[in-house]
Amino acid sequence: MGDRPLRADARRNREKVVRAAREAFAASGYGVPLDEIAALAGVGPGTVYRHFPSKEALFEAVVAARIRDLADDARRRADGADPGEAFFGFLGRLAGEAAAKRDMPDAIEVAGALRQDIFEALDLLLRHAQRAGAVRGDITAPDLIVLLKGLILSVQDTPQGPAGEAQRERLLAVLADGLRSPGATG
Repeated sequence: MGDRPLRADARRNREKVVRAAREAFAASGYGVPLDEIAALAGVGPGTVYRHFPSKEALFEAVVAARIRDLADDARRRADGADPGEAFFGFLGRLAGEAAAKRDMPDAIEVAGALRQDIFEALDLLLRHAQRAGAVRGDITAPDLIVLLKGLILSVQDTPQGPAGEAQRERLLAVLADGLRSPGATG
């Protein structure tokens, strides 16, 4: 939409569409129809298309906000007092989001330029945890990305409810145990 600032009502409608899209994509993944997002936002489909020429553009806007949030969180945690706790806490956040947000694998795939931002933030978090002796020194950021993709896909395949939650916690614990330095506790 050009560089002109949006009118107040147009800005509110855009924010409603992005909020509704975030909820709809998280609940149903990328396959959710735009008409459903428009209805959830309380606007017509034309309003959605005025702000986002395609579903891909809307999804990318939602993904960009989520990836920036994750990268910012990883950087904040990297500066924390306990790098090991920060690292494993971030893994827990990713597992929780993957279980709650069905669009997480799609989000990672379309992150585009922001993918480098989250990779750099994860690398920073990893290096801090390794220097503190909390994470094995032979793990690289690309290794971690592969493991996280597996974690995200596996927690999305777990059943809903207490049994699924217990299984997700076990999977995260196994991953965390494998990443810990020998002799490190968690």
